[in-house]
Amino acid sequence: MSAVRRLEVISPVSTKADWLDTIIKGDCVAALNRLPDKSVDVIFADPPYNLQLSGALHRPDQSLVDAVDDEWDQFENFAAYDAFTRAWLLAARRVLKPNGTIWVIGSYHNIFRVGAIMQDLGFWLLNDIIWRKTNPMPNFRGRRFQNAHETMIWASRDRDAKGYTFNYEAMKAANDDVQMRSDWLFPICTGKERLKDENGDKVHPTQKPEALLARVMLSSTKPGDVVLDPFFGSGTTGAVAKRLGRHFVGIEREQSYIDAAQERIAQIEPLSGETLRLMTSKKAEPRIAFASLIESGLLKPGTQLFDSRRRWAAHVRADGTLAIGDEAGSIHRLGARIQGLDACNGWTFWHVEVEGTLKPIDDLRQKARQTMLPAGA
Repeated sequence: MSAVRRLEVISPVSTKADWLDTIIKGDCVAALNRLPDKSVDVIFADPPYNLQLSGALHRPDQSLVDAVDDEWDQFENFAAYDAFTRAWLLAARRVLKPNGTIWVIGSYHNIFRVGAIMQDLGFWLLNDIIWRKTNPMPNFRGRRFQNAHETMIWASRDRDAKGYTFNYEAMKAANDDVQMRSDWLFPICTGKERLKDENGDKVHPTQKPEALLARVMLSSTKPGDVVLDPFFGSGTTGAVAKRLGRHFVGIEREQSYIDAAQERIAQIEPLSGETLRLMTSKKAEPRIAFASLIESGLLKPGTQLFDSRRRWAAHVRADGTLAIGDEAGSIHRLGARIQGLDACNGWTFWHVEVEGTLKPIDDLRQKARQTMLPAGA
């Protein structure tokens, strides 16, 4: 991807090239209104939490806690926050593709209000994901439980949305072949990943860990998808998207955050195409008919097929059926009939001889399938 560009909120965007892999400076609603309808695949939103902090917070040793007290997180009351939330969610829903999804992260201060408004606007909630922190900040006053998690809402554009991306097989394989759960364990952003200014202070108070964004994108996007972040901050979404071969568009109003994000993203090296290939289930792969093997020349009429123990031998007919004597049928039906079974997976039952070794015809199906995949897949 090219270097990150910055756009000012001045006029409607005319082409995709105007905004892809850019940071748009300005108010999130005004910036969202510049983007084309149904143009992004996934939205990751880390809106202000409306923490309602009053007064400084100190540790037991009286040192000052670096809390979120920035102007952008302050609202006059809940009604003002709700109006803000409704406005940006409406604008975001317009730019989301019909099969797109949205992630919104928050704390107990705001996530329940956000979730209710999302449902009111027609979003369909798919999951709430708990980000459990391995190293949360203590509760210094000792009057509440330690706040050790944040919540992410994952939702489709509406109840009837079809075909949204969920890379189930990849998530399961990455989780030791067990279904990925809705509670994710990650540390908060620390160490070298945490951006600091020339004084050693945090560039952004709520910088999210890249590992969290990586799981979001690996679970719900494909290489080449467009990921929108309307509260771009220090650019974690853009950095992860670039590394994982996704496009991004960020919206941010604070120039200091934009500068830090641009520098950060420019240093990211994208992963190679093969590294980014997604694991998919067989159901998601292109359907191959047995006749396609004959049409593509992978099998010729008259070829003999065998079961793995060579108990039966059938010959391939030009019309895509198999025959043993007077018995004929599909690879599945003939396999079931000769075994006296109700059903049979002909792809794994029938084998072809290759240099003296029997190979399942499913191997030929995989070869045929590869020719149907788009370039780079």
